[in-house]
Amino acid sequence: MQSPPVLDVFIGYDRQEIVAYHVLCQSILEHSAHPVRFTAINLESLRPIFEREATSQQSTEFSFSRFLTPYLSSYAGWSLFMDCDMLVRADIGELFALADDRHAVMVCKHDYTPRDEVKFLSRTQSRYAKKNWSSVMLLNNARCRALTPGYVQAATGLELHQFKWLAGDAEIGDLPLEWNWLVGEYDFNPQARVAHFTRGGPYLPGFEDCDYADEWRAMYARTVHAKGSAPRLWDTAG
Repeated sequence: MQSPPVLDVFIGYDRQEIVAYHVLCQSILEHSAHPVRFTAINLESLRPIFEREATSQQSTEFSFSRFLTPYLSSYAGWSLFMDCDMLVRADIGELFALADDRHAVMVCKHDYTPRDEVKFLSRTQSRYAKKNWSSVMLLNNARCRALTPGYVQAATGLELHQFKWLAGDAEIGDLPLEWNWLVGEYDFNPQARVAHFTRGGPYLPGFEDCDYADEWRAMYARTVHAKGSAPRLWDTAG
């Protein structure tokens, strides 16, 4: 499939990882050969349609609201959802080019058990089938009409993250794992297209030396760059 003229990218926004959102956007822009339209999945701007209370099992503010992406896309075209704790290392248009109309959604089908009991910022590390499949989703919006605001408001976490809103797993297409490479769970891969800091990003204490951390810091430096400004160092103590 040829990439659409404008790529619609929806990114989860978490107030405890604001820097991650902006660096991810920069990494997409630097590599993309196509115009990109960003939409933040930000709870504060979703209040008119989404008022779901947080649960103890929820590891990010956008754990459930990510599934509003098809609704926010007017159930038309293809949209990409991504967690914010990622670094894109390739043209995101190559990912959109993998879109296959035979599927309702396409994901990297991880088959692993997380190493940690607790994630970054003392968040619970949940274990369940299809873990991390929903952290990168290429969504065929017209075939995701079950994801209404009412359904996303009421469905359980497992119903959402295990794609029980589809008729069956046959509707879930495969993406190469390189488009959602789990840092710290998988070995370093120079061919990773998207580095996913699922255990904790290099902007958090204790993860400063994780794989791809130097690349992330270099991208951060360019994100905050302005011509004529003094060089700025990343403050790991902050």
